[in-house]
Amino acid sequence: VVKIGDDEMTFVKECKDPKSVSILVRGGTEHIVDEIERSLEDALGVVTTAIKDQKIVAGGGAPEAETAKGLREYAKTVGGREQLAIEAFADSLEVIPRALAENAGLDPIDVIVAIRSKHEEKGGARFGLDVNDGKIKDMAAEGVIEPLRVKIQAVDSASEVAVMILRIDDVIQASGLGGGGGGGMPPGGMPPGMGGMGGMGGMPPMM
Repeated sequence: VVKIGDDEMTFVKECKDPKSVSILVRGGTEHIVDEIERSLEDALGVVTTAIKDQKIVAGGGAPEAETAKGLREYAKTVGGREQLAIEAFADSLEVIPRALAENAGLDPIDVIVAIRSKHEEKGGARFGLDVNDGKIKDMAAEGVIEPLRVKIQAVDSASEVAVMILRIDDVIQASGLGGGGGGGMPPGGMPPGMGGMGGMGGMPPMM
């Protein structure tokens, strides 16, 4: 039995092949404890996904940069406005390495240029940003990895939201189009002399 704060807790240690374990979370405030608990749940979820799927990719924005590169190459083979849409999608993928650079206090433009340059080289597909020193490295070799399913889910969710927004934008534009034949009142209200027709009060007196 160990006393932690005002509470006494029983610790069972050195169990052989335990079926379950407990993680003790402590913090200065309830908000900090909640944040730590949320981070732990996220981390455990990511590890569980990686173990189940057995499929991982390099981190540090490397997959997004490589996918963006492939999309830009594919866009060159497509004509018309579709080419612009594909290039815009490629640009949106680079939000991930850009955000990593900003969070690390680095210039996102310099980082994006450096990553693009590295991915143009042979064997550069796994190179991303190491936020610890701000250098572009082989993230798989550095041990920075992520589950493939998480990456796919993120792209799918973002694409669905973008399509939903575009559809809403279409509806808003269509609703602003005026159409005739509705039998509505002309601009400016009712014609003179037609006001107050309720109960025929607006009609002139009969002789």
